[in-house]
Amino acid sequence: MTKPAPKPLDRNSVIDAAFALLREHGLAALSMRRLAERLSVQAPALYWHFTDKGELLGLMAAAIYRDAREGVGECDGWREWLIAYGKALRHRLAREHDAAQLCAIAPPAREGAPGSADAIAAPLTGFGMARPDALTAIASVSSLALGWSTFEANGPMQHFLEEMIDFDRSFEVGLRALVHGL
Repeated sequence: MTKPAPKPLDRNSVIDAAFALLREHGLAALSMRRLAERLSVQAPALYWHFTDKGELLGLMAAAIYRDAREGVGECDGWREWLIAYGKALRHRLAREHDAAQLCAIAPPAREGAPGSADAIAAPLTGFGMARPDALTAIASVSSLALGWSTFEANGPMQHFLEEMIDFDRSFEVGLRALVHGL
């Protein structure tokens, strides 16, 4: 019996495999060679889909942010949207090993770059917020979620802080203070 032909590679399947490696081994172990091995191809095959590892990391980070935005339901105003987005981003970052670190170091995804600021700001400009203010608000909430996720992913720091604070409550208090201070 012959072995079935491998599924053809496309960007999404490579990104999915990269997330699987990230979950299993962490960001430090995510290499193009290891990713190629997982996909049963030679590393040069990946460069048909990505110019370099930086582009792959940028698209992975973009997928995390996109998933968080898509996780926000209907909202009655921009403050409600920002709070829902902050919670969704923190939740999404918690699903992947080293996701906060990935988002902190990944270069911006080149794909869609010319319109990316408009796309990022769109949920808030839809509520009448000016684009520069929307970008600042989203960057601020994203930074808070990344910071908390970094604390939560750092074993020794997490254990130290867990003895003093409730992570969920503290994140919620900080998020609401940030959003209501805008």
